[in-house]
Amino acid sequence: MAARAGTRSSALRSPAQIPARALGDADVPGALRTTRLPLLRASPAVPGGFPPKAFVGEVVPFSVVAFREGHDLIGVHVRLTSPSGEQTLHRLSPRNDGTDAWATSIALDEQGAWLFRFEAFSDDFATWAHAAEVKVAAGVDVPVMAALGADLLTRAAAEKDRPSAQRKRLLSDADALRIGDAETTFAAATDAALAQIFRERPVTTLRSATEEHPLNVDRVAAGVGAWYEFFPRSEGARRTKDGTVKSGTFRTATKRLPEVAAMGFDVVYLVPIHPIGTTNRKGRNNTLTAESGDPGSPYAIGGAEGGHDAIHPDLGTAADFRAFVRAARKEGLEVALDLALQASPDHPWVTEHPEWFTTLPDGTIAYAENPPKKYQDIYPLNFDNDPAGIAAEMLRVVRHWVAQGVKIFRVDNPHTKPLQFWEWLIAEVNAADPDVIFLAEAFTRPAVMRALAAVGFQQSYSYFTWRNTKAELEEFLTSVAHETSDYMRPNLFVNTHDILTEYLQFGGRAAYRIRACIAATAGPVYGVYAGYELFENVARPGSEENIDNEKYEYKFRDWNGAEARGESLAPLLRRLNEIRGSHPALRQLRNLSTHWSDDDAVLVYSKHLAAPFTGTGHADTIIVVANVDPHSVRETTVHLDTTRWGVPLGASFEVEDLLTGDVWTWSDHNYVRLDAFAEPVHILKVRERS
Repeated sequence: MAARAGTRSSALRSPAQIPARALGDADVPGALRTTRLPLLRASPAVPGGFPPKAFVGEVVPFSVVAFREGHDLIGVHVRLTSPSGEQTLHRLSPRNDGTDAWATSIALDEQGAWLFRFEAFSDDFATWAHAAEVKVAAGVDVPVMAALGADLLTRAAAEKDRPSAQRKRLLSDADALRIGDAETTFAAATDAALAQIFRERPVTTLRSATEEHPLNVDRVAAGVGAWYEFFPRSEGARRTKDGTVKSGTFRTATKRLPEVAAMGFDVVYLVPIHPIGTTNRKGRNNTLTAESGDPGSPYAIGGAEGGHDAIHPDLGTAADFRAFVRAARKEGLEVALDLALQASPDHPWVTEHPEWFTTLPDGTIAYAENPPKKYQDIYPLNFDNDPAGIAAEMLRVVRHWVAQGVKIFRVDNPHTKPLQFWEWLIAEVNAADPDVIFLAEAFTRPAVMRALAAVGFQQSYSYFTWRNTKAELEEFLTSVAHETSDYMRPNLFVNTHDILTEYLQFGGRAAYRIRACIAATAGPVYGVYAGYELFENVARPGSEENIDNEKYEYKFRDWNGAEARGESLAPLLRRLNEIRGSHPALRQLRNLSTHWSDDDAVLVYSKHLAAPFTGTGHADTIIVVANVDPHSVRETTVHLDTTRWGVPLGASFEVEDLLTGDVWTWSDHNYVRLDAFAEPVHILKVRERS
């Protein structure tokens, strides 16, 4: 029965009907979906077909499923094309776990758009060597295997562009094989040097290849960094004799930069620096009525002084801001600016573009809500009426701040704007300046958070803030290191100006130490909000944010006095950032492995980086053992899979605690005691075995 038009016939075609090219050529035309050597599940990959991501210096795992019919052996390469056009070929190794998966890891060293494709080939030498080794040992077909080997080596030697020394060696071995004796044949089949010649340049009769896949490699700061958030209006703010507060400025905030840099941070992140509306201005602790002198929320953007391209006059001028950016650079810091796409009722947009907002039946404009929260001082944008106009304005705003020296934007609530808008905006900005980085504050549903990362955001806030138990952290860290790492880079903020978790509220100083240690070692990007080092842990009743929140008032902090009294976490933050700077394993995301303990409150994980990728010629391995219960002393046994860093199970090795300097001899099973009130976390460097 003939197939109907538009459908595929289920009738089998005879071999004569199958294109000859399908029986071995990589570029199979027509309706066939498979090749002779199938290549499936190519990785890295992103759901939806978006390009996967990496950053300069990141060690990226490449993998593919590849096989062929029968028992003949194959090999697999990945061919990389760098942004500058250089092509390199990298051999994959079989995982030998029954999945037909092949893998290798490659450090990508150039920013820009890469291409990669997988190539499978019949490994004629490996197939012959395996068969010869088995058959000669069994005394079967020895002359046949010798003759086949001689022909194979002669064919390889005929390749004119092989090195002359190799060709000479191959011809000599071929002559020896023609004698046909078992000893010579077995020796050739098991000769490691001969096998290496063919590994470097295989002889093959069949080939298949995938299409080329894109891979975007961002600059290092997109994947590695320590962020420090502060409000510039609080840095240098002072109370005058009449009780009013004089705001800090960019000039006074500049004085804080050396201390932030001395703690080892790379990025100083500023909340919005724009004029703040007066209509419905919020008072202290988010009250609906502001008192005289209350500065208002910096997220209620816009007033008579201007909107998103303006600077709050209390902070200074555009020239002052540019001077602040330059001062930060001198300290080794980048400035990240908050990008909050919303407006106060006093924003120029409200009168110039009322169509950009939602008008209710009574004629009023709808203010922002996140039930049960209400933001009476903020109007959200409505992308339905004039999406092109809004998009053009947002692009103008971003480009304005890029021109002022800002290359990093922390985007407020991106999940409340259309996904396609972000795909377009980030692509437009990065096409002109690929150094610009966008961080998504996407505390939202998993699918939305991941989609924002897939369409272009270089970093993402994540659920780390609320993952506190051992089980929660194991699941979370495994997910971000291995399941979404091709496109989502989590920035492990320990707290924010909006978020003070119950763990920090009730865990005391131990909780602050524990969370800082895990954030700084589990991910290559993490951040803290100013005040964390002072253990500010009192929440506004019934909420998950600090009382006397800095979002609605000025904060006065005695940084130096607290440290002099031994009441600051700054020394630990300095040490953590020193450790991060000294250990390249901690500047990778995908190399995290969880291990085991007998206690449900003791988290164990390691980060290992092989010697070829460290830049030092030595492997780098860090083991973190954390008591995540901030209220107790825990004694338990931890169990390590030491083979993940090349140490046989049962073998001993030395570890050095990078926080205390203690040195112990460990193996795969080890006793630990972690006192939450003294030293709740071990950060252990594995010393190389002699």
